[in-house]
Amino acid sequence: MTSLAELIETFRRGALSHDAFIMQIDRTLALDHANCARLRETLDETQTKDPLPDDIYAELIRHIERFAGTQAGFGDETRVQVASPPVRRAASPNSAAEPAEGTFERAKGIGDTLNGRFVLEECLGVGGMGTVYKALDLRKLEAADRKPYIAIKVLNVQFRGQPSSLIALQREARKAQTLAHRNIVTVYDFDRDGPIVYITMEYLSGNPLSKLLREPGFAGMPYEKALPVIAGMGRALAYAHERGFVHCDFKPANVFLTDAGEVKVIDFGIARALTRPDEESDVTVFDPATLGGITPAYASPEMFEHREPDPRDDVYALGCVTYELLTGRHPFNRVSAIQARGEKRQPERPKDLDRRQWRTLSESLSFDRATRTPSVERFLEGMGVRLHAPPSPPRPSRPSQPVKAPQPVGAPEPSRQAMRRLIPAVWKGASISLAALIAVAALWYGYREWSGPRSGGGQPQPPAVAKTHASPPAPAPLSLAAVTPVLAAQPCSSLSASIDGNALQVRGYVEGHTGVTRLRDALARFAGATAPSIDVQPVGENNCDVVTALAPYWTSTHQAGGVAAGTSIRTKAQNGQLTEGSPLVLDVTTPGYDTYVNVDYYVLDGSVVHLVPSRRAKDNQAPPNYKATIGSMGDWVIGKPFGTEMIVVVLTPAPLFDTMRPDSEPRAGYLAAMNERLKQIGEKYGPARIGVDYAQITTRAGH
Repeated sequence: MTSLAELIETFRRGALSHDAFIMQIDRTLALDHANCARLRETLDETQTKDPLPDDIYAELIRHIERFAGTQAGFGDETRVQVASPPVRRAASPNSAAEPAEGTFERAKGIGDTLNGRFVLEECLGVGGMGTVYKALDLRKLEAADRKPYIAIKVLNVQFRGQPSSLIALQREARKAQTLAHRNIVTVYDFDRDGPIVYITMEYLSGNPLSKLLREPGFAGMPYEKALPVIAGMGRALAYAHERGFVHCDFKPANVFLTDAGEVKVIDFGIARALTRPDEESDVTVFDPATLGGITPAYASPEMFEHREPDPRDDVYALGCVTYELLTGRHPFNRVSAIQARGEKRQPERPKDLDRRQWRTLSESLSFDRATRTPSVERFLEGMGVRLHAPPSPPRPSRPSQPVKAPQPVGAPEPSRQAMRRLIPAVWKGASISLAALIAVAALWYGYREWSGPRSGGGQPQPPAVAKTHASPPAPAPLSLAAVTPVLAAQPCSSLSASIDGNALQVRGYVEGHTGVTRLRDALARFAGATAPSIDVQPVGENNCDVVTALAPYWTSTHQAGGVAAGTSIRTKAQNGQLTEGSPLVLDVTTPGYDTYVNVDYYVLDGSVVHLVPSRRAKDNQAPPNYKATIGSMGDWVIGKPFGTEMIVVVLTPAPLFDTMRPDSEPRAGYLAAMNERLKQIGEKYGPARIGVDYAQITTRAGH
């Protein structure tokens, strides 16, 4: 609407104060109350061409939505450069005829209900494609679910009229459903209510990173405090890149900091599958980038040039967000990469970064892909983050009196300058106290002086002085009651133990990178034990959510004397090695009581395929001590993607679910639903009567 556009332009020129501008806006809205949707379209069109400051834009949205009976939030806006024809409504609710010219459909907002199930209660934010609401799920409320709230992303009115918009939102949901990671928001489903299309996802309590960065006086976060946020953002992007997706719109508004201290990346709205030489790409069918979704301050130069998406586009955006997090300002003063490149801008070095960290950050901000940090993994490594962090070294106990290292007779005192050089070099990679470092360095120096003859001869012999040693901590007595909580505390693991005299045996599954080392260190504390026998299988990060969720039931099943003993699942394939096109055949055994058998295949792409029960194997009741082979008729055949995957059997004394699950669904939502149901079954029948076992398989392409 022209009057609104003129008001905005007048305000830009400084001819109107803030208060006068808002007053004029309210007057315009009051005079044209019926056309708030059109006024919102005008504001969005103006905002795309020449954005207002975020706080002013948010205030205008609130005023418009207040007159329209709704509210809205804001963030770093994705500029979606599309034509926006008016969205018309039919002449009557029961008519499918062409609507009258000039009529507008009211946007869904606070208080409205979608599909008679989801009540929109609060606006959480506005993005380029849609508005996100906190919604009450009436079905969950009826079932007395302790967490009845979800988040719903509703397609914007002005964007909904585009022919490709429905496909865009559907692709967003489908892609996001395959990304099951603790640092990525869980997407549940895609649906529509008449002309309204929306996505349901997990509800997060907290704030977007953009809110923190825009707080008055924010001048950056100390490196040590910012590192967990950088790690969470990077791990989410690295996980997506491993699965062939580029976010393409990474920015502070798409990073959510939960009240529980978690980092969640949201809105893979315009992410596109990377073209792989061995796979077909759907880019020729529908390319979300044709919608022009882009946030100029965080988009790489290649995105402006409409080049094929590349993980290095996300690296550029991650570099911008990291720089802003550390300094409180954008590396190029929020101008686009194209403009910054033309003006030959160079970011200033943040004060808290060492040489390696600054080199990594500055390379991520390169305007050329060829010289940009090649991957998120390399970025994290250079910034001091590891995708798989090693176990923290034990913190030394504080002595009651200062520890003085034994010195040999006549040995020179260690050089103070040498010590000052030594301590900072060691300090960067350790998490122990400065006093302990000094003591260790002194002990090492003294040992070098009196440790006996060395190669070459002629060195002094150790003097006749008593060697003192710090007393190690008292070992814990070996017992199953003491070992069990230690095993339960291991991350990404399902473990059971048995003790025969002084022999401790542990078996199960642990995280594949440092899990065994961490486990051995944890078990070294027990007294009277010989070297523990550890028989474990490594678990990849993609299966950590499965083994962690089911660990208590797996341990109960496999601990000596477990009620559900006898529960097992094995593959017919030798060592679980399967090639493309080969059938998946499984042997299942059940414990000594009637059970319901549930077999699930956790695929590498983040989905879970339900084998039993399913449309091919509906009957899942089993008598006591039952043995069965499933899949021998070629019901399931191995296909893409390939890698290490997991088959899980869950045996319950009552049906796990009242209705049949879909053939395939996102694993995060399924694990949440299954765990809730297992708790209910455990409360009624006892958790020990739930049997769980895993079978890891490795799949690869055929010759």
